[in-house]
Amino acid sequence: MLSRTADHLFWMARYMERAENTARMLDVNYQTALLPQSAAVAEQGWQGLLSISELTRDYTERYGAIHPRQVMSFMVKDERNPSSILSCLRAARENARAVRGTLTTEVWETTNQTWLEFNRMLVDGSLTRDPASLFEWVKFRSHLSRGVTVGTMLQDEAFHFIRIGSFLERADNTARLLDVKFHAVQSDFYGAADERDSEYDFYHWSAILRSVSGFEVYRKVYRNVIQPEKVAELLILRHDMPRSLAACMNEVVTNLKLVANEQSADTQRRAGRLQADLQYGRIDEILSTGLHAYLTQFLDRVGDLGMGISRDFLVAAH
Repeated sequence: MLSRTADHLFWMARYMERAENTARMLDVNYQTALLPQSAAVAEQGWQGLLSISELTRDYTERYGAIHPRQVMSFMVKDERNPSSILSCLRAARENARAVRGTLTTEVWETTNQTWLEFNRMLVDGSLTRDPASLFEWVKFRSHLSRGVTVGTMLQDEAFHFIRIGSFLERADNTARLLDVKFHAVQSDFYGAADERDSEYDFYHWSAILRSVSGFEVYRKVYRNVIQPEKVAELLILRHDMPRSLAACMNEVVTNLKLVANEQSADTQRRAGRLQADLQYGRIDEILSTGLHAYLTQFLDRVGDLGMGISRDFLVAAH
């Protein structure tokens, strides 16, 4: 396959996944903001959202103080923000258009229709009128895109590059979400939580799980009250949890093997080591050495892996 084609497919998938992840985070923050809480706590939630995406400086330069409506506008429809949902869906569509002949008609039409319909919804005022429904729609369209890809495309190199892009992006986002959200309530790891805070903590951890479609999964796997260390274990080490770091790396490694070339051995080795660390890791060891340090290192390794994939297979790193 031409490296240019692989590049477009890889980034088409990453941008669609990024749009979904941004919608998930916004939805959780919006829902959590409806709970009784102080203005400082509410602001911390929106600050955390910008921090996850490394957009705090860009936002502050344009808008100044943190305000929920402005943060949502910045993250949903600001064309100057490369990580906004609008920018991501446009980039996904443009990358798909560039390799339209490689995609099935269903995959192209799904991606193109998502872009056109999203613009129409913004013009109609959906973000102001019902943000939760808009975020749900973005998530649904991403699910549809993945389903159409799996259901209609030949499982050749084009398919594998799409999968690599999707799961590398998902691993990066899950790690960022965990890092920021656990930082916000890190006191939960030190002794029993204050009785006054127990109800808030339940909603907080529930919101984190719901942001990765993990609430029902958690109940099924652990069958007990929501505990921070169990949430971390589910989202880091459980290979049967679709959005966990372990599950994402399993997919990346599997698909990398199927597109391997003569110069990708080192990239495959790095991916394999990262997969092995997750496969044989234990949550008590991760927490004892520090979750923030672990996740920071993971993000660095995923970033290096992305650079390696770009170097070995694609035109250039974005």
